[in-house]
Amino acid sequence: MIKSYLKQAWGLLKQNPLFSTLYVAGTGLAIAMTMIMAVIYYVKIAPVYPEANRMNTHYLTSARFQKGVEGNKRTVQWAVSYKALQEWFYPLKNVEAVSASLGDDMVDNSFIQPADRSGDFPASVKLTDPGFFRIYSFYFLEGKAFTQSDLASGIRTAVITEELARRLFGTAEEVAGRSFSLNYINYRVCGVVRSASYLTPKSYAQIYLPYTVANGYEDGKYNIPYSGAFTLTFLTKDAAQAKALHAEIEELVRKENLLHENEWQMNIWSQPVSHVLSVFQSSVSLEFDTWATVRYFLLVLLVLLLVPALNLSGMIAGRMENRLSEMGVRKSFGAGRVKLLSQVMWENLLLTLLGGVLGLIIAWLVLYVCREWVFTVLDAWPTMIPEGTDVRVSGEMLFAPVVFFAALLLCVMLNLLSALIPAWHSLRKPIVYSLNEKR
Repeated sequence: MIKSYLKQAWGLLKQNPLFSTLYVAGTGLAIAMTMIMAVIYYVKIAPVYPEANRMNTHYLTSARFQKGVEGNKRTVQWAVSYKALQEWFYPLKNVEAVSASLGDDMVDNSFIQPADRSGDFPASVKLTDPGFFRIYSFYFLEGKAFTQSDLASGIRTAVITEELARRLFGTAEEVAGRSFSLNYINYRVCGVVRSASYLTPKSYAQIYLPYTVANGYEDGKYNIPYSGAFTLTFLTKDAAQAKALHAEIEELVRKENLLHENEWQMNIWSQPVSHVLSVFQSSVSLEFDTWATVRYFLLVLLVLLLVPALNLSGMIAGRMENRLSEMGVRKSFGAGRVKLLSQVMWENLLLTLLGGVLGLIIAWLVLYVCREWVFTVLDAWPTMIPEGTDVRVSGEMLFAPVVFFAALLLCVMLNLLSALIPAWHSLRKPIVYSLNEKR
């Protein structure tokens, strides 16, 4: 039965090329816009290389210290210092791994001096520790990460990406042990990893160095020994351990504030925050409004789906008026309303699926061709992509099962929204009216 419906639908599609083209195009554009938005947030939230542990990753990126008496307080808001790492965060118990990254001038203002003297070029640097490679699942093509002893000794060793290795040495093989010049200082390569994407900002860099190579990494800031430029990433085993980690850090902050009551007071708000929350939260110092975020996305989805559905529904209503005589004949031979409605729904589903395929192709083309700006279009504070940075869009980002099933669900929803009401209204008319209706 379904096969015969689909055959009839294909015949009607060829008989009404203008209607079919407009319907498929309208459906395709609606699905394309929705899928672009869905893929953007999928890339931000889903476990993709090398951030495969996103669901169990938590961040502490800001801390506020206040000194002085009420009415004459001095406020410092930055992150935490090396002293805080050693005394507070590295010894935490309810955590699988802890990693600290240093916000230093080297991160955004480093230049490589190639051996062939072809001219300096910028490189993205991350100053971190061995725990970073426990949290982020980098695939090592060669060598290994720097060790805790490398960090402690401040040895100038580096993990570099496959892409940078090819640019520096012409190959990504047998690179471990070789040296390169960064900011006119030689670094030895200890490992080569498969390149991350700029779209995974927590883990992206071209060069990964021990933070102890930076000058003044041990210094506190603004005469507060625990204020500094280190941000933290925590990996937990599950939700229960994440909850225990929150409680442990809250207790730590409470004790330190009591201990230093006459010196300073610290506030880290509700940190560490989960990866998902960090995507939607504009600032850790502001209370996150879950329902406002949900309402925003429901409104966007309503506009992207309901408006096209109403337009398509009008087109189908006009088409059904032209088919009333056909439906009247079928009714007179005993066809029930449910059977006729099922036929219309299957016919419309074929057009919707064709529109869905078109929408997916358009979405993937836009996401790939316009990848340098489209992935930042929904950010509250979009940043410029550094010059020369290749924004990689991997297959797992575009062709994920979640994306496919979301597209299929969108097709079904559009089919129901656009076809059900006009078809049901037309099929409620009496047989006599349907038979006498002029074509």
